[in-house]
Amino acid sequence: MVVLNKIYTKTGDAGETALGDGSRVAKHSMRVTAYGTVDELNAALGVTRLHADEDLGARLAAIQNDLFDLGADLCTPNMEKDAEREYPALRIVAEQVSRLEREIDSLNARLEPLRSFILPGGSPLSAHMHICRTVARRAERMVVELATMESVNPEAVKYLNRLSDWFFVAGRIANDDGRADILWVPGANR
Repeated sequence: MVVLNKIYTKTGDAGETALGDGSRVAKHSMRVTAYGTVDELNAALGVTRLHADEDLGARLAAIQNDLFDLGADLCTPNMEKDAEREYPALRIVAEQVSRLEREIDSLNARLEPLRSFILPGGSPLSAHMHICRTVARRAERMVVELATMESVNPEAVKYLNRLSDWFFVAGRIANDDGRADILWVPGANR
């Protein structure tokens, strides 16, 4: 259980922050940048939920919770020490990735196949889904970069990869099941 009685601690005033294992790193470290971008995605998703119906809103709420799990995963380094920890580290698991895949397949079954790339936009909900999609892609790139330097849960990378696909498909659903998608017209303004 998390208890936050005091919001500011002053422990980060020198440009460092604590990770989930208690170690301290620079606030500009790749690990902090990666989970900070996941936090940014979660905030963008909070705005997106304002435009969603009950069903999609419930799916987005589940994703927001997963994103907190993902942040906890990323802020706890040294996966190889997980078995030694007094308290188990929270890690993204394959079932969370599989759930996204099932939802993508279910949503995509409602859509006609694309015959063109689409431009982000259309309905307000779709436009917000595309913002979430691009922030998810950026978070994925940062986590992949982090994985070149330190150990990272492979399921975390998979989760972000599927999540950006989920937002793409959900963005099409938000455009009247793709009927209101804005198609890219190559070279239209030459």
